[in-house]
Amino acid sequence: MNKIGITLVVGVLLLACATRADQPHMQSALQSLNAARMQLQQATHDKGGHRARALQLVEQAAAEVQAGIVYDRQH
Repeated sequence: MNKIGITLVVGVLLLACATRADQPHMQSALQSLNAARMQLQQATHDKGGHRARALQLVEQAAAEVQAGIVYDRQH
């Protein structure tokens, strides 16, 4: 796993520990993205680069969801 993936996992875990029930849909989205990331990592072969690209996009989406949660809590 690359540094971005490790950072993302640590961030998700920290966020999950500090989660408030004020954003249940965003939290659910993070859980779903984390599950998708794990499934993509376990998939066999690279599928012509599509699996790797999907993994990048899932990580990007999770980072955006986290940013949205942080933004909402600050505003």
